[in-house]
Amino acid sequence: MITYARLQNFRAYSDGSFEFDPGVNIVVGPNASGKTTIIEALLVALNGKSFKAGDRELLATNTSWARIDIGTEQNNRIIKLITDNEKVTKTFEIDGKTYKRLPYERTIPVVLFEPNHLLLFHGGPELRRTYLDELITQLEPGHSTILTQYKRVLMQRNALLKQQHHPDKNQLFVWNVRLSELGGKIVANRQNIITKFNEHVSALYSKISGVKTKIVLEYQTPIYQDAYETGLLKALEHNMERDCATGFTSRGPHREDLKLHINSQVVGEVASRGEMRTIVLTLKMLEAQFIEAARSKKPLLLFDDVFSELDGKRRQALVHFLKPYQSVITTTDADIVIEHFTTSHLIPTS
Repeated sequence: MITYARLQNFRAYSDGSFEFDPGVNIVVGPNASGKTTIIEALLVALNGKSFKAGDRELLATNTSWARIDIGTEQNNRIIKLITDNEKVTKTFEIDGKTYKRLPYERTIPVVLFEPNHLLLFHGGPELRRTYLDELITQLEPGHSTILTQYKRVLMQRNALLKQQHHPDKNQLFVWNVRLSELGGKIVANRQNIITKFNEHVSALYSKISGVKTKIVLEYQTPIYQDAYETGLLKALEHNMERDCATGFTSRGPHREDLKLHINSQVVGEVASRGEMRTIVLTLKMLEAQFIEAARSKKPLLLFDDVFSELDGKRRQALVHFLKPYQSVITTTDADIVIEHFTTSHLIPTS
């Protein structure tokens, strides 16, 4: 549970302080008043990075440093961002120790909803891959490291493909093997979380919507998933000439996608706006359950302008869902949110 936050030189805040109650906290203010910035700062402090921007963009204009102070039940933490105009150095100070990257055991689980999530199944596949991997990172301690290693190996392989018209096959084989090993782990983790979603998503969606509906998430890859590592290695070997011609790796987790079906039809092609809202709300509810089960602690819920995206029935479902959790909800109209809660803590931004 978070108790307070102080933002210094963080985006539009030269120095802003906020206190949080254990239950529902409503951040209210007009558009462009800094509501989302509070959620962004909490994510940086608790999970290590923003959902919107790189570190340099987090510093207020014409400043060389920014700082976030966060109070939690367990400890206080200080996040510092310092720039020398070439790069930004970010550090996390917790319990007297300083970290350049936030270790998994020092992260605090969160579930984020922001309006762009409604585009999840309409936008490009990178959105869906990122969605899966960011959730898995909160569930599996080593997933972030595997992703980082995969990206490095992919860059090495692509560099080799671009540097030489006919790369040394033995050298390329070394990168193929390593890429396949890491890719197999990434896809196995993605498959596991999709299986968990499919066990619960239809029943919960039907409960929220009041209409019996079948929802199925499907991981899309041209490679046989039960033997993915071996299949990817074969695909890399088979596509070597094409990859040499294009200069990039055409097979692997970085090229794959997640599809969602509603009553056997692809959501992005047939779902109404109301159905899409319900699907995203359902996924967020399941995220919270998965995180709580995996980490034995309730996540903090950060919902940016969620009530304006939901009708009455879905708002009631969300209200019921929020009760056991500490949450921070932003809105331009406090009355829309306050009417649904007997007790809530109001945080004005202006």
